[in-house]
Amino acid sequence: MMPIAALAACGIVLGLTSALMKPQVQGALPLLATGVPFFIISTLNKVSGIVFTLMPVLFSISIAMGLAKEDKGVAAFAGFLGYYAFLVASSCIIGTGIIDFSAMKISPTLGVETVDMGATAGILSGLVTAWLHNKYHKIQFPAAIAFYGGKRFVALIVIVTMSLIGLVMPLIWEPISVGINGLGALIHSAGAFGVFIFGTLERLLIPTGLHHVLNSLFRTTPLGGTFKGVEGCLNIFLQYVDKVPLTDLQQYTQFLGQGKMPFMMFGLPGAALAIYQTSPEEKKKKVKALMIAGVAASFVSGITEPMEFSFMFIAPMLFLFHSIMGGISFMLMSVLGVIVGNTGGGIIDFFIWGVFQPGSHWYWIPVVGVFYAVIYYVVFKWYLSRKNISIDVADDEEEDDSTGLSVDEKMKNLATTIIDGLGGFDNIEVVNNCISRLRVDVNDMSIVNEDTLKKTGCLGIVKPSESHIQVIYGPQVEKIADAVRTVLKY
Repeated sequence: MMPIAALAACGIVLGLTSALMKPQVQGALPLLATGVPFFIISTLNKVSGIVFTLMPVLFSISIAMGLAKEDKGVAAFAGFLGYYAFLVASSCIIGTGIIDFSAMKISPTLGVETVDMGATAGILSGLVTAWLHNKYHKIQFPAAIAFYGGKRFVALIVIVTMSLIGLVMPLIWEPISVGINGLGALIHSAGAFGVFIFGTLERLLIPTGLHHVLNSLFRTTPLGGTFKGVEGCLNIFLQYVDKVPLTDLQQYTQFLGQGKMPFMMFGLPGAALAIYQTSPEEKKKKVKALMIAGVAASFVSGITEPMEFSFMFIAPMLFLFHSIMGGISFMLMSVLGVIVGNTGGGIIDFFIWGVFQPGSHWYWIPVVGVFYAVIYYVVFKWYLSRKNISIDVADDEEEDDSTGLSVDEKMKNLATTIIDGLGGFDNIEVVNNCISRLRVDVNDMSIVNEDTLKKTGCLGIVKPSESHIQVIYGPQVEKIADAVRTVLKY
């Protein structure tokens, strides 16, 4: 998630500066095209845009760091070395001319003329680096060469391994590249139906967390399209939003944030109102607080899981309805010619990439959104009332704020309770997090206490395997994960 977070942050700056550099905007405000203002705007535009050319190496560093069980900084360092070794080795084998490599995309990457695999190379490097790091970061050698053991050996073994992979990858990448391009062409040729399938799957995969994988494939590989040598719909949009007519980018933005905006900004708030109104009187106070928090996260920043996990397990048919409506939302935005890119679906992206971008056809989003709000409200209220279903909320007493504990002490107590719920210190192997979930590898899933975890304010629990559990906390998960990791080190 770290590269995606970097894209989102830099994308806001890029979007604002791109809008300010549009001829229509500068025509209305001539001051923006002169002297110091233009220099500042153009500099910010170029600096924020450079991040999108570094996606592969960012993936390599972040995946190595994220999957490392210990010494994450060492793994991140090795991730960069491994990726660069891969580039140089691939360049060397291409330079031999052993076979005709002209059919593949060859381009300069970090100063090396080599096979351009886009984000795929960074992902591969990160995965290999993480595996080697976890396996060898504590290795010990005889005294004469002890200096090269442990953490130092990680960099050595990663460089050697990624160099070997770099030597053979150009020989096997051609058929893989053809397959990826063919699948991407098939999806694009399906037109609006292909967009509908993508949007529906993007929502259906939320419970497993695999929607991140689907999104990353479309955003950074040829599955999302290829434009002037750039692969992936997000890469294309952010690199060319201020360089080509916006209409040229519509076929790529149809897989981006525009498809989420009607249900994130309008549909889910309508569902939240229905959930609140159908809740029993004794639960309404707590349900109201939960719904306000969930709607705020969805409407402002495009984080939907706090809302989705509130009804996903008690009313699966509503989640299926929501997923199909997600697919229809993506399809409608495509059919109506909306051109609003970036990764999020909240109000921030709506203004920066829609309202502030001439020709984006942003007005269709609230038009469709009003209907989404009504449809979600009616369907949720009808179903919940008919089935006599109300969402789960904690039945324990309100937290006593008169304890005199500091924020840090409260977070420590919360982390301790989470650890107890996960089976205790000895049962926890690795603690990670994404944008809304605490992701934990455990030794014994049978001793995990879900009732204890639910008392910590989690919105849902998912167990993708017998050794991995995901506890959904929403946007505050990062500080919770940090607190858990801190307590585990004591």
